[in-house]
Amino acid sequence: MATMAECRSALDKLSDNLATADGDVRGAAALDRSLSCHIKDLDITFTGRLADGRIQVQDTVEGPPREKAEIRLAMTSDDLVALVDGDLNFAKAWASGRVRLEAGFRDLLKLRSLL
Repeated sequence: MATMAECRSALDKLSDNLATADGDVRGAAALDRSLSCHIKDLDITFTGRLADGRIQVQDTVEGPPREKAEIRLAMTSDDLVALVDGDLNFAKAWASGRVRLEAGFRDLLKLRSLL
């Protein structure tokens, strides 16, 4: 099981990857939306925004998200680290239920390029 610090580091790395992306990925990351990432095995939630092509983590709270973000992710700590490191395919993890992504229909269409 990854630690809270390793999860935060993975989110920072993902943010850096999005910021340097181009093409369709850059367009998808250009959304301005509230974001939450619930780490199920640690029972913590990182909250913040996807804005200006970056993930901006603003807070970490215990338990599930207190407010409904516009883009919501849920997964285990190890899956978050594996996704960011490229060891786990997001589309396969999402299809199998290992990773949960919830957003509005238009946002999901835009975010599909990240898959």
